[in-house]
Parts: sequence; C-alpha cells; structure tokens
Amino acid sequence: MGIFKYRNFSLMFFGRMISNIGDSLYGVAAMLLIFQLGGSTFYTGLAGFLSILPRIVEFSAGPLIDRIPIRSLLIRTQLIQSGLLLVIPLAYYLDYLSVALVLILTPIISVFNVLIFPAQLAALPEVLPEEKLTKGNSLFTIAYQGVDITFNGLAGILFVVIGPFSLYMVNSIAFLIGAMIFSFIRLPNRSVAKVETEKTIRKKGFKTTMQNYIQDLQEGITTMFKSFIAKLLYGAIILNLVSAATLAVFPAFGEVIGGAQYVGFLLMASAFGSLSGALIAPLLKLEQIPIGKLYAFGYLISGSLWTLSALMPVAWLTLVLYMISWIPAGALNVLVFTMLQKIAPKHLIGRIITAATSLSAMAAPVGSLLGGSVGAWIGSVLVVICSGITVLIVAICWLINTEVRNLPPTKSLDENSLVIQREG
Repeated sequence: MGIFKYRNFSLMFFGRMISNIGDSLYGVAAMLLIFQLGGSTFYTGLAGFLSILPRIVEFSAGPLIDRIPIRSLLIRTQLIQSGLLLVIPLAYYLDYLSVALVLILTPIISVFNVLIFPAQLAALPEVLPEEKLTKGNSLFTIAYQGVDITFNGLAGILFVVIGPFSLYMVNSIAFLIGAMIFSFIRLPNRSVAKVETEKTIRKKGFKTTMQNYIQDLQEGITTMFKSFIAKLLYGAIILNLVSAATLAVFPAFGEVIGGAQYVGFLLMASAFGSLSGALIAPLLKLEQIPIGKLYAFGYLISGSLWTLSALMPVAWLTLVLYMISWIPAGALNVLVFTMLQKIAPKHLIGRIITAATSLSAMAAPVGSLLGGSVGAWIGSVLVVICSGITVLIVAICWLINTEVRNLPPTKSLDENSLVIQREG
C-alpha cells in the first residue's frame, strides 16, 4: 500500500498495533484475574468503571500533547505501562497480590493508555500529506478494531493455558516492543519560536506554568464548543451513552436470544461492524459528501437496525442487524478525526482532539450505570430497543437542524471553516 512509503506513519502504525495487542491482552487478563481474586462480578464491574474514569479527563492531556514532543510521549507511556504490568507478577511471587492492588493499578495504567490515541492523531498531519489523512485514520481504526477482534478471544485462551502472571509478562513485553518501534520515529523539529516560548514558561515557575496550562485547556474547549463541532459532538456523546447502556445488559440479553455464549458474539458483531465501516470509509470517498447529511443519514440507518435487531425472532438475525448497525459509526469515526485534523489550528490540534474524545467518553460510565439499573426494571430487550430509538431521535434532530444539514463536505473544510463557524 502506497501510504506505508511514509516511514514515520509506518512506524506509528505498527507501533500502535503492538501497543493495541498489549491493551487487548491486558484488558481481558485484568478482568479475569480480578474475578478470580474477588470471586464476584462486582469487582469486574468496578474495574471496568475505574478503567473508564481516565477517559473523562482525557481532555486535560491536550496541552501536554501540544507541548511535549510526540515521539518522547509515545516512548515514555509505553515504558511506564510495561513497568507497571510487571508489578502484578512480582506481587504474586512476593505473596502481596490482592484484588485491591489490581484495582488500584487499573486506572493508573489507563491514564497512560488514553494519551496514546490522541497523541498519534495529533501527529498524523505531520507524517502524512493532507490527501492521505482519511486513509491514515482508517488504518489506525483498523489496527485498533482488528487487534481487538483477534486478541480479546486469544487472551481468554492464554489466561487458561499459560496462566495470568505469564500473560501479564507477555503484556509487558508487547508494550516494550511498542516503545522500541516508536523510538525510530523522526518527526520535524518544533519551531524555534515554540521552543523559546516553552523555555520562558519553565523559567517563570510552577504557578505561571499552571496558569498557561489552564488557559490552553480552556482555549481548546472553547474553540470546539463555539464551532459546528459541538452539534456533532452531542450526537457522539449520546451514542456512547446508549452503547454503554446496551453493553451493560449484554449478559441478560445474550440469555434472551440464545445463551451466555451470545455475549461474546454480540461484542464481536459490534467490533466487526465498526471495523467494516473503517475499511469502507476511504473507498466510498465520504469526504466528498456534506458531513451534516452524512451524519444524519448514518445515524438514521444505525438507529433503525439497532432497534430492529432486538425484535428479531432468531439469534443470527439479531447478530447480523446489530453488526450492520455499527458500520456507519465505524465510517463516521474515521471521517470525524479527519475533519478535526483539517480544521483545527495546528497549535490547538491536540487540545481539540482530546477534548472531543474525552467529552464523548464521559457518557460511557453514566450509560453503563443507567443501562444496568433500568435493565433490572424493564428488561434487557427494552433497553436495547430504547437505545436504538435514541440514536434515531438524534438523527432526526440533525435532519431538521438547518445548520447541521447544510455543513459542507469534509474535503472542502480547512482552518478557515472553523473560524467562520466560530464567528458566525
């Protein structure tokens, strides 16, 4: 593929794949180990909640991503995660292992995890020409989804075959290899003006640094909410909320449609759907279609199929419809990051991307708690149906909103598009 002729992109892509393998193996290993140690799904639920929490404050990493060299950030986060993962086998051999220790490490490791994705997105415009950004974002999504599909299942097998502590060692090695790959990246040097500005900030002391940090944070969030991005972001927040609500009732919904084994099939269906959407996004040249209409009709298709999937009389039809409902989401996910990279001013790109991803992620823990609570009252099937209908309502709101409906294609957007929208 022609895009891999760009050396820095290739290194970022393959480093991301290795790092995602570590993420996938760790996610399943931690969940199974916590259940083994705690003997209750309460602890696995708590671990899931704790792992989501760092995503809520992901926007606060924006100024760091804009100031710290991306290569250094990628290497250090991988090395820190590699070291933290070794704490678990070491604690086991020293007889200090407990469910509390694993729970404490879960959000700490997640903090470093959430830096990787926005950091690489922020660096992408530096390693690829503008016309290759959609393809690059698509490949990054494919790497993420493809690894998840493959290694989530493999992690369960390895947990049984080689044991949890050997699996943690494998996780640690994966992150170490990722750091080694990232070390070969060579990005352009920052401008002299930017370097001098950072030196001045360091000289002024901690108080001034924190003031500048808060100003940077506010600038990224304000820029985003005063632009058309906010209207699209509201829909993404709602999608994350209902996705988490549906995920919370999967164990009960799986039993309804055919048995506990269908929980895994449902997770695979959403992953395959998202991956398929990411794959077809560049082929369909979606950047040439008005983004507002694309979002509205994409969510209309997703919401309709999502709702219908819960009403199917046979399990395989439920799985097929639920999988297809995720295809538009996968495609739009690629497109929205391309849009952010094109319209965000270069000095704000990290702040805007992390603000967008973390604000949309804030809905996940709320959705999970809401879905589980409401599911116990009205049943899992109705939760899935209500989630699909909610997506439909968002699509209809976008269709009747003139400003969203008239948004131009991604291809015609640039930094001036953000300024015009902000001032209008």
